[in-house]
Parts: sequence; structure tokens; C-alpha cells
Amino acid sequence: MRKQKGFSLIELLIVVAIILIIAAIAIPNLLRARIAANQSSAAASLRTIDTAELSYQNAYPDVGYAATLPALGPGGINTVCAAPTSTAACIIDGQLASGPSKSGYVFTAVAQAGGPPTSSFVATATPQTLHTTGEKSFCSIEDNVVRYDPTGVTATYGNCSALTAIGQ
Repeated sequence: MRKQKGFSLIELLIVVAIILIIAAIAIPNLLRARIAANQSSAAASLRTIDTAELSYQNAYPDVGYAATLPALGPGGINTVCAAPTSTAACIIDGQLASGPSKSGYVFTAVAQAGGPPTSSFVATATPQTLHTTGEKSFCSIEDNVVRYDPTGVTATYGNCSALTAIGQ
């Protein structure tokens, strides 16, 4: 009888099959956890935008709410804010203000027609890739209630107030 050194081909195939089975179980859970984390980040970022819009309105009452998302930031991702102005208020970080996307979501904040001063705005967060980076879209208006749409469709000012608020 010979002494066997190493593993046989069948033993290696069994180990590989077990690893593949474990991966097949773990990967969907990992993707769901990533989507949940992206959605939480999007809701928190919208709350930040809401607070920034209120601060902007108080700082620049003759303008009202910020016309665009970049007006709330420092003017760029790595830009240091020298002196706040109505076009670069330095209220939120440059990543959220100037980049269209963060954590798998695309953010917008737009003042609505009227004014000056502008008395309303809509902020939205929509998944970059539906069912991959997120499953819900989020929105808020000047009442500062973050709402969501389970279909992932981008909300408008007109339909945001009819959506379900987070926590209800």
C-alpha cells in the first residue's frame, strides 16, 4: 500500500463545491445589506439637505431657498470655503453639494418657481441603478419631512407631499 501525499481530486472538488454553496447563500444577503445601507445614507443626506435649506433661507432671506444643490456647499469637492455667499453658502460638504451621486444615489435640490424670495424647494434622492444600489427613492419639500417612493421613481414637487413619510 502506498502512502498518499496531498489531496485527491475528489476531495478538492468537494471543498470547492462547499465554498460555492456558502457563497451562493451569502452574496444575496450581502447585496441586500448594501442596498439597506445606501438607503439609510440617502435618507440621512436628505435630512442634511433639508437643514441646509432652512439655514440658507435664514442666512439669505432676500433669496429664499437655494436655487440648486451646489449653492449650499463650498463650491467644489475639495474646495475650502473662504467666505460664504449666496452662490456658495458653505453649509454642507462639497461631496454632497457638488457631486451628483453619493452612496449609490443621485441627489438634487431645486428651488421652485416664484420669488425672490423663493418660498419652496424639492430635494430628491434616486437610486443610480434601481434594485442594485437602492430600491426606494426619497424626497422632501419645505416641510422638512423625508418621504419615500417604494417604486424608486424620482419624485416631483407636486407628488412628494403625497408619498409616505419615513417612520410611518
